[in-house]
Amino acid sequence: MITENLNIVGATVPSNVTLIAVSKTKPVADLQEAYDAGQRVFGENKALEMRDKHQALPDDIQWHFIGHLQTNKIKYIASFVTLIHSIDSASLLEAVNKEAAKKERIIDCLLQFHIAQEETKFGLDLEEAKQMMESDSFNNMKNIRIVGVMGMATFTDNTNQIRNEFKSLKNIFDFLKDNYFHDKDYFKEISMGMSDDYPIAIEEGATMVRVGSKIFGARNYTINNYCREVSITPIKINNM
Repeated sequence: MITENLNIVGATVPSNVTLIAVSKTKPVADLQEAYDAGQRVFGENKALEMRDKHQALPDDIQWHFIGHLQTNKIKYIASFVTLIHSIDSASLLEAVNKEAAKKERIIDCLLQFHIAQEETKFGLDLEEAKQMMESDSFNNMKNIRIVGVMGMATFTDNTNQIRNEFKSLKNIFDFLKDNYFHDKDYFKEISMGMSDDYPIAIEEGATMVRVGSKIFGARNYTINNYCREVSITPIKINNM
């Protein structure tokens, strides 16, 4: 089923757009099936889960971190992560730079922008990004590279609203490109669009789409996933 789903989704994604298979909460066997079908780019949103899967799966996988990243978890992925999509503050970027330096790496990152009409979403606004770009701290960071932007649209059936939110992210990308990265060929990525709205995102300029449920099915989120991430032991209750 995963192989079939991957083929169906892949046929709808142009060759110039990177398909990220969002494999969060899925077992290693599911990722291996997708890998065997030719998929090489996977997205995870928990650092410890990504670390464990990285250790269990082939070395040529590109691992994209797509969730809200806690600074104390960067160390678990700094040695191998391909791209961090979710830089939503200057302090987080500084922390990534610090851990990347320890590993003698340069880690590619995307600036995450808040484009949705939902307060629960994380992300910068344009003024915050401008302040970051113009700061001495940013200009002294040698172990990170900003290669583009990321955003999540509102969870709604209103396709016009979704389209307008994707347009706003494209406009932010264009502004940053013109004003801060005009001579940087590597600043080229726009990560937007998920299972329900990625076709609209592609129409509005996405270079990366993050597709999970249309490939792997519904999310398998259990109390054990949560407990592992926050480093606590779940309580076993009799007859439960």
